[in-house]
Amino acid sequence: MTKELKTCIEVAGNRIEVRHRPGRPAGAVWLGGFRSDMVGTKAERLDQWAAETGHAYLRHDYSGHGTSGGSFRDGTISRWLDESLAVFRRFTTGPQVLVGSSMGAWIALRMTAELGKAGEGDRVGGMVLLAPAPDFTSELMEPQLTAEHRRSLAERGYFEEPSEYSPEPNIYTRALFEDGAANRVMTGPIDTHCHVHILQGLADPDVPHRHALKLVGLLPADDVTLSLIPGGDHRLSRPQDLDLLVKTVAAMVEQAA
Repeated sequence: MTKELKTCIEVAGNRIEVRHRPGRPAGAVWLGGFRSDMVGTKAERLDQWAAETGHAYLRHDYSGHGTSGGSFRDGTISRWLDESLAVFRRFTTGPQVLVGSSMGAWIALRMTAELGKAGEGDRVGGMVLLAPAPDFTSELMEPQLTAEHRRSLAERGYFEEPSEYSPEPNIYTRALFEDGAANRVMTGPIDTHCHVHILQGLADPDVPHRHALKLVGLLPADDVTLSLIPGGDHRLSRPQDLDLLVKTVAAMVEQAA
């Protein structure tokens, strides 16, 4: 069993905390969701799998998340994307399976596009997307914004809402919405050049399964698998959900090796 290394790098002036377990390729890269951190239940379960199988595993906290530096209010998709690419390039070799949860799925899709543009598309050996929320600012949030939300964005530059997952409220900034529009991926066909497996709970109150179905419709039919999970919520952290996650990632990693 290889020892997990805890380190950090600086990206655009922010300290990004990283946990890296060296191992044999292909490996897995965890990309967490909005306001989540790298020591959540799913991320920890994947680390256990990596330790048991000898595969490489990488995770980090975005700026303003977890133990990384920076202010959450300054965060945008572009900023978190740049940090994720920097960590990926610094700590991985060979093909990697990107495991993106909720907003992390958006980051994963954008990473794949940027790596492809840079001639590094072969570095992504596959993607496992859990409750994927690409384009959530425009697709899921904007249609639900009230007049009060829009007024707060215009006058204060942000609005707050209670979080079901944290005692602290969620903060949504005007910059997040504007940058989200510039990073949209669900505007046409998405060619990832790798296999994508989506895990979506049918009882998800935050990202409805119709959003996953729309994403599937934009991906090449021969490269996408959708698993709809009865009773699965947004966390997908029940024992059976975690077992399915590990099984799916393990299969994808073996295929990418």
